[in-house]
Amino acid sequence: MPASKLEIILSTPLFGNLSTPEAQALAERAVEKRYSPGEILAHEGEPSRGLIILGQGSVKVFKVSPSGREVMLTIETAPSSVAEVPLFDGGPLPASVSAVEEVVAYMISARDFQQVSRQNPDVALKTLAVVGRRLRSLVAVIESVTFGSVRQRLARTLVEFGQQAGANEFSLPVTHQELALRLGTAREVVSRNLSRFQAEKLIRIDRRNVALLDRHGLEREAETEF
Repeated sequence: MPASKLEIILSTPLFGNLSTPEAQALAERAVEKRYSPGEILAHEGEPSRGLIILGQGSVKVFKVSPSGREVMLTIETAPSSVAEVPLFDGGPLPASVSAVEEVVAYMISARDFQQVSRQNPDVALKTLAVVGRRLRSLVAVIESVTFGSVRQRLARTLVEFGQQAGANEFSLPVTHQELALRLGTAREVVSRNLSRFQAEKLIRIDRRNVALLDRHGLEREAETEF
């Protein structure tokens, strides 16, 4: 049985600390939208239409340089949320969002969110705490792209994927191309380094399935200075 809007909102990290009445106030204002793989949910630089809550599927958050180079910031999988920053500063969207697979999303306009926040002041405070954690996560992404070799950054990312999955075996949540965009390199470089990790018995790959055979070895690679 599909989850209700209320259940999805309460299971979203952004709103996990809300009381049921607070979450219900948001659920009553959430408008369902559906997106196909590759379809854009939000365009960088455009005015925000509101907060996007993912009820089903995954999206990638990315930026595009003036030269057209794309850098992926993160992959968000339901239940989760994107496009939170404009809720607070009223500015344009800082990044673009596109569907990785079939997505069911719920849109809450900035006006509706602000109205609920005025009626329930704890909503904004609880939400800001989660936005702060998201900011720290994005700083870590910037650090990953900026510092260290591709091998080091790839090892760190594989360890993070394992942590997110809660297991040493998981389905790779992104394609090699998307992984390359996240690491700021070329797909061929990612594929080559994955093959090297496999030859060194650090991982095993079968299509999109990845097994971390030597997690501690990958962690050492992630911390190695070059």
